[in-house]
Amino acid sequence: SFSIAMVIAVVVALVQLANIRGLKQLARFYIWVVRGTPLMVQLFIVFYGLPNLGLVIDPFPCAVVVFSLNEGAYCAETIRAALESVPKGQMEAGRSLGLNYAATMRFVIIPQAIKNILPALGNELITLLKETSVVTVIGLKDLTKGAMIIQSKTYQAFVPYIAIAVIYLVMVLFLSWVLGKLERRMRQSDLR
Repeated sequence: SFSIAMVIAVVVALVQLANIRGLKQLARFYIWVVRGTPLMVQLFIVFYGLPNLGLVIDPFPCAVVVFSLNEGAYCAETIRAALESVPKGQMEAGRSLGLNYAATMRFVIIPQAIKNILPALGNELITLLKETSVVTVIGLKDLTKGAMIIQSKTYQAFVPYIAIAVIYLVMVLFLSWVLGKLERRMRQSDLR
C-alpha cells in the first residue's frame, strides 16, 4: 500500500504544483475528503458500500486500495510542502543552466526535497503499519484478529493483546532504526 500511495502522492503533489486549474481543484478535493474522514469509515464505504453499487471487492484488495488512497492523500501534502520548501531560486538556477522543467525537478528540486521529506514519510509509513490493525473489521486476519481468536478461546484478553502490542512495537522500532540510518546517510552526503 505504501508503494502505491507514494505513486499517488507524487502525482497529486505534482498536479497541485503544476497549477492546472481543474486538476488542482480535483486533487485538493481528494485530499480534503480523505484527510477529513476516518480510515475505518473509508474501509466500510469501499467494502460494504460499493457492493450496493454492484462493485464487490475482496477484503485484501479492498484494504490495499483504501490504505493506498488514504496514505496517498497524506503523503501528497507532505511531498507538496517539501517541494515548495526548496527556494524558488533553485528552479531559476536549473532553468538558467538550460534544463527544462522536468530535468530541473529531477536533478535540482527533488534531491533537495527528499532530505526534507524523509522524516515525515517515515512517520507515515509507521502510521500505516499501525493502522493496518483495523482490517479486522472487514474480515481480514491480522495480528489483531489473531488476538481476538485467542481471547475468544481462552477468555483472556490481557496476554494476547500485550503480545501483539510488543510485536507492533518491535516492528516500529525496526522501521525507526532503518529510517534513522537512511536519514544519517543523507545528512552525511551533505557534508561531502
